[in-house]
Amino acid sequence: MEVYVYIDESGSIHKNSKTKYFAVGGYFTFFDDRNKIISTYKRINKEVKLTRNIQMNKEIKSYDYTDEEKIEIFKAVQKIEYFCGCSMIFNKSLMKKEIIESNIFFNYSIKLLFTDCIIPLINTKKYSNIKFIVSIDNRNIKVGHLNDLQTYLRTEFCLENFDFKVTYYDSSTNFGVQLADLIINTFYNVYKDKNIVKNVVPHIKVNKNRISLFPTFKKCGRVQKIDYNISEN
Repeated sequence: MEVYVYIDESGSIHKNSKTKYFAVGGYFTFFDDRNKIISTYKRINKEVKLTRNIQMNKEIKSYDYTDEEKIEIFKAVQKIEYFCGCSMIFNKSLMKKEIIESNIFFNYSIKLLFTDCIIPLINTKKYSNIKFIVSIDNRNIKVGHLNDLQTYLRTEFCLENFDFKVTYYDSSTNFGVQLADLIINTFYNVYKDKNIVKNVVPHIKVNKNRISLFPTFKKCGRVQKIDYNISEN
C-alpha cells in the first residue's frame, strides 16, 4: 500500500535563530484521493490568482493568502475523505540542549512526524507492506544531504514493514507541497501567535488533523485510525 505524504516547515531550527518554535508537517493521503486533493487546491489557487491579477506562474505562499482564502482551502480539502493534516510543533525554549546540526535535527523531526502523527492513524497490521512516498520542499536542503532523509527513515524503521521514497521539489512547481506550506504555517502560527490565524482556526476540523507537541509529546486532533480499503489496481 502506498501512502502519499507532503511536507514543509515553518520557523527555523538554525542554532542562531531566535524563533521559539519550529514546525514540520503538511498532510498525507492515499491513492484514491491524492490527485483530488491537489486538483482542489490548484483550482482555488487559480481562482485567487485570477481575482487578484497574480501571474499564474507565481507561487502564493501561506502568508500571502487572506483569511477568507485560507478558510476556503481548508473547507474544500477537509471534505475529501482521505485527507489528513499532520503537524509536529517544537518548542525550542523547552529543549535542554541547543541544536548543533540543523540537518540531523530536521531528519529527527520528520521521524517524529511519522511516529506521532502519521503511523498511529494507519492500521499497520492490515497491510503486508507500506510504502511512504514523501514529497518535500527543497529550499533548505544542501545538495550533499539530498539522500540523508530517505536513508535515515529506512534505518529508523528497519524493524517495520515500511519503505520510504523521498523526493525534493521546488515548491513553486508542486501544488501538493504548497498546500503543505499552508497547513504547517497555520498550525505554526497557532503556537507562535494565535491572533494571526484566529479567524482560520475555527474552520479546521479536529477529525481531519493530528498535532503533536515536542518535547511534551502532547497530542491533539484525530486519534481514530483511517479505514482505507486498497483500490490501487
